[in-house]
Amino acid sequence: MWTQRIKTGLVTTTAAAALLLLAACGPSPSPSGTSSAPPTSATPSASATSSSPPATASTTPSQTPTPTTTSAPPAAAAACKAESLTAATDSTGGGAAGSIYEKLILTNSGSAPCILEGFAGVSLTADAAGEPIGEPATRETTTPVTKIELAPGKSAWAEIRYTQAGNYGDCTKVPAAGFRIYPPNDTASLFVPEPHDACSNAGIKLLTVTAFQAV
Repeated sequence: MWTQRIKTGLVTTTAAAALLLLAACGPSPSPSGTSSAPPTSATPSASATSSSPPATASTTPSQTPTPTTTSAPPAAAAACKAESLTAATDSTGGGAAGSIYEKLILTNSGSAPCILEGFAGVSLTADAAGEPIGEPATRETTTPVTKIELAPGKSAWAEIRYTQAGNYGDCTKVPAAGFRIYPPNDTASLFVPEPHDACSNAGIKLLTVTAFQAV
């Protein structure tokens, strides 16, 4: 009887101990209200998946060529015209054998240089507004033609020879008040007051003129 109780108690104690051991080895219960599901790993962002560094825009400054300025060549001087000239005579050249030699002087009275080249047209005239009297001056070609650039205020000269009208017996004398001067290559004229006798009839040449020369 005593032996049987001991065996029963031993069996009971052994069974209890086994239950405790199993309880200790089993998984711990999850706390109330919490999810037992394993955490979900976060999806990596698109920027994190790229292993290449972002492309860098070129920062090299554009090189714009520096514009170059070309100076235009100076404009060529135009021919001297009556409107930008003044005329005068210098009779200190003297005379011989019934002739008077004097200088015809043209001065640039304008504001720009001009070119004087060749012969002036010269005639005797009754007044500043009158028509030429008799034959115009004959060109004396012993002096070479040169191109003369007249700066403002500068002058050039040609030689006029006037032959006395009384040297010609068939001359029909007419009083002239001075010279009408046409600059080379110009149809406008200047007037230089200087009284002389002119011959109104054609064929008598009282005047000769040379090409202009630089002063």
